[in-house]
Formats: sequence, structure tokens, C-alpha cells
Amino acid sequence: MTAWLSVLVPLLVMFFALGMERVESRLRESTVRPEELEELLERPRPDEVRALFRQGTVRALELFRLRNRHPRGGKPEKPSRAA
Repeated sequence: MTAWLSVLVPLLVMFFALGMERVESRLRESTVRPEELEELLERPRPDEVRALFRQGTVRALELFRLRNRHPRGGKPEKPSRAA
């Protein structure tokens, strides 16, 4: 019984570590680049500040990215909401 445990425990730890590495790589891909967040905080617009306060970083960065896609100052069309 002890022999099985001495083989099984390291295998379980190894599989756990491999699984956690996959989770960590997904998290690493979805994180915000520090430069992008710095730029958002240096030159925020009122709607981005409001989104940052109410909905969090993800929504504020979405608005920031939309602003960067339209650098001429033109506002993108708002998607229509179905009632």
C-alpha cells in the first residue's frame, strides 16, 4: 500500500501542476498590458472614468480601445439594444 502511495502522490502533484500551468497561461493571455492601462489612466475621458468606477477595468479598457480605433475624434456608432 505504501509503495502505491509513493508512486501515486508524485503523479497527482505532477498532473495538478500541469493543469495549473494551463490555467495560468490562459490568465496571462487575458491580462491587461501595463502600458495600455497607464495610457488609459493618463488621458481618460469622462465615459471611461465612469465605466472604470461602475463596471471595472475591463469595460473602461473596451471604451479606451474603441477610442484608439477612431483617433480622429469621431465617435463610433453605438450598437442598438434590443428591448
